[in-house]
Amino acid sequence: MDNANSTQTPPPLTGGRLILASLAVALATFMNVLDSSIANVAIPTISGNLGVSVDEGTWVITLFAAANAVSIPLTGWLTQRVGQIRLFVWSIVLFVISSWACGIAPTLPMLLAARIVQGAVAGPMIPLSQAILLGSYPKERSATAIALWAMTATVGPIAGPALGGWMTDRYSWSWIFYINIPVGLFAAVVTWMIYRDRETQVRRLPIDTVGLISLITWVGTLQIMLDKGKDLDWFDSPVICVLAVVTAVSFVFFLMWELTDKNPIIDVRLFAGRNFRGGTIAISVAFGVFFSNLVLLPQWMQQYLNYPSINAGLVTAPLGIFAVILMPVLSRVVPKVDVRMLATGAFLGFAAVFFMRANYTTGVDTWTLVLPTLLQGIPMALFFVPLTVILLSGLPAERIPAAAGLSNFVRVFTGAVGTSLASTLWYDRSIHHHARLTEHAAPTSPAFQQSVEAIRHTLNFSPSQAMAFFEKTVVTQAAMLGLDDVFWISGVIFIVIIPLIWMTKPEKGAAGEAAAAAH
Repeated sequence: MDNANSTQTPPPLTGGRLILASLAVALATFMNVLDSSIANVAIPTISGNLGVSVDEGTWVITLFAAANAVSIPLTGWLTQRVGQIRLFVWSIVLFVISSWACGIAPTLPMLLAARIVQGAVAGPMIPLSQAILLGSYPKERSATAIALWAMTATVGPIAGPALGGWMTDRYSWSWIFYINIPVGLFAAVVTWMIYRDRETQVRRLPIDTVGLISLITWVGTLQIMLDKGKDLDWFDSPVICVLAVVTAVSFVFFLMWELTDKNPIIDVRLFAGRNFRGGTIAISVAFGVFFSNLVLLPQWMQQYLNYPSINAGLVTAPLGIFAVILMPVLSRVVPKVDVRMLATGAFLGFAAVFFMRANYTTGVDTWTLVLPTLLQGIPMALFFVPLTVILLSGLPAERIPAAAGLSNFVRVFTGAVGTSLASTLWYDRSIHHHARLTEHAAPTSPAFQQSVEAIRHTLNFSPSQAMAFFEKTVVTQAAMLGLDDVFWISGVIFIVIIPLIWMTKPEKGAAGEAAAAAH
């Protein structure tokens, strides 16, 4: 019997069906979030094989992110029109097809077209996986569902660089897309077999065309502006200025329209809720800082410490160890404690890790790089689950998909903003430190002359070689000092945003309420 039009809530899954369903949904989530980072390390190889520059190749990341950012907040509206299960399964199937198209693409335009489709269909998968898992577990085990979702959502981006580097070096860049095919097909088939009789109610809502167009406009232009701002020297470029104006105007129009339309494509009124507003802002800002540092650290290791891409990825891999170990423990702890305490502990833990990294030098050894990354897995485990419980607590069942979609959109969006801001900050601080380090590097400076002479005699260099070596050393030191500044500021941000957590007031048994709402 088709339950698409039934309002009866299906009972939680049990036994083997629950285990298999959890595996399928978790794999779909992992495949999705893995794809957000796995292509990053392969861009030079992809660009070379397709005969384009690396700058052109970065559009593979930019367009995926833009399409993904647009589609994520549409999850609530699409769920009501299509049904939660149908939308999730179709998203997986289309993700698999577009992944295959990415892998066989012979030219950059064809690859970019496939990546746009891939990013668009990937959007609903993350919030829907969250809602489906919550609806599969009994109310008293809702924290387990959230922990499982959080574990797969956080480990994917960590594994991406290492796995992408290994597959690109060992096989071909196409395999970073082909790997999605068997995983996606398994997830789609199992999900449909188990959940097809648990479809949510469908409502034939009118299409908010104006809201959709304005959403695509401001999100798309903003994403492109953020991704290309550094390359085009930000607001010194007329292109960036035009994108900024279009983004601002279309965003204001979008916000006014969605607040007054009877059937908005995005329920921005969710932000009127105290828990949703505070929890979403806290999780988004924290994720933006965390993710931007996760992007910068491997870049620094590759560019200035001469780490191969796969090794740089492996240094970040221990981040998932404590996350995997602690997630099941959290599922038992969360229902018994004030989740705001856990989230506060996570933020303090993140701050401590970034302050540790702020003391890095160019002579840092591998263990010193790995230790903070390993320890960061502890606050990361404490980070997602409590804040997700907070922002979903107290919401009625029909608003869970929309809330999950909107909160994930803000989180992904903030991650993009954070990465752009952190990259720009690193660049600016590196220039600042380079200027300070070379203040006394004048040809008439005795200290400078002594340094160059020491390099010549020690390394048996010519004068020009010694000068080049000196400049490279200064650039490396400046980049290190600039990155230390980014780490220190990141630690301060985590301390400053702690009050956001305590602005919320989760209801008693918030995790259970979130699960009940999803049932």
